[in-house]
Amino acid sequence: MATVPASTLAGNVAPVKIRIRDLEKSFDSPAGRVVALADISLDIPTGCFFMIVGPSGCGKTTLLRILANLETPTRGSVEIGSPAVGQPGNSMIFQGDSLFPWMTVWDNAAYGLAMRKRPKSEIDEVVGHYLARIGMTRFAKAYPNQLSGGMRQRVSIARAFANNPDILLMDEPFSALDEQNKVMLQEELLKIWEETRKTVLFITHSVDEAATLGDRIMIMTAHPGRAKRIVDVPFDRPRHVLELRAQPAYGELVFSIWGELREEVQRARALDEGEVRS
Repeated sequence: MATVPASTLAGNVAPVKIRIRDLEKSFDSPAGRVVALADISLDIPTGCFFMIVGPSGCGKTTLLRILANLETPTRGSVEIGSPAVGQPGNSMIFQGDSLFPWMTVWDNAAYGLAMRKRPKSEIDEVVGHYLARIGMTRFAKAYPNQLSGGMRQRVSIARAFANNPDILLMDEPFSALDEQNKVMLQEELLKIWEETRKTVLFITHSVDEAATLGDRIMIMTAHPGRAKRIVDVPFDRPRHVLELRAQPAYGELVFSIWGELREEVQRARALDEGEVRS
């Protein structure tokens, strides 16, 4: 498969942050060898908000886990540009609640900085800033079990950005939320990302979410997961969720992506039905 070149962001060619070549991941199962990912080669530019969509079971989370060094590829290579001195490599936000239940909102948000033994003055300044950005300052002393699901995910976002990661990996962080909370969190994420311009890889099943947040969208095939198409999102930044979704060009983009994704969802279902019958 041809390598996908780095995109042009804000009129300048951004340096490559993540370079993936001929990536493959296989697992042993009772039914034999299962290929989760195959022949993935792409370049992700520094500061890119990179979205990944695909049918269930296509290897999206496996790809993210490889980038987080939680899995090793069977074949191929992943090269990630070095972070600045003292900066952690990546932070990951999961679909489920990943806050520490015995810690307050403040201590959860400060966790990464505290683990890196940053000065208290820095922790106070950074954590205070991000809790204010997500509207959680008055809940700083609350515990996770006192918060709604949307509030807990807001704290997860604050914790990730407060840690100042080189790369932010997000695995369907808003999928369990109702539509109102989802839109609010998308707005908040966009505002914080505009400040930091972190390199983000974000998995979602929502084409709307991909088109709203992303600079580029990778559509993956049914398993084994391959990069079917890379879509450049044409909308300017800063973005506002509801205003963007009212544009005719937005509807056209979503319709186009859905057309290709639907083919893969149908193929994934056919493969699953064949396995059940066999």
